[in-house]
Amino acid sequence: MNQLDITGETCPMTFVKTKVALHSLSKGDVLEVFLRAGEPLKNVPRSCEGEGCKILSIEQVEGDVHKVAIEKG
Repeated sequence: MNQLDITGETCPMTFVKTKVALHSLSKGDVLEVFLRAGEPLKNVPRSCEGEGCKILSIEQVEGDVHKVAIEKG
């Protein structure tokens, strides 16, 4: 499973790092992104959908950390 931890990043770097990680994957591959609540949790899924990816799930992991499963489109 491809994973990316951006819990220490702030916007806009959260999406930039996610986009770079997705670029290295093949269509249909899944990337699990760990990020914090607030702006990153709102912006990363929306921006990924804008890039043609599919959000498979969003779940709270612990505290304000969430895991977003993104399928590359």
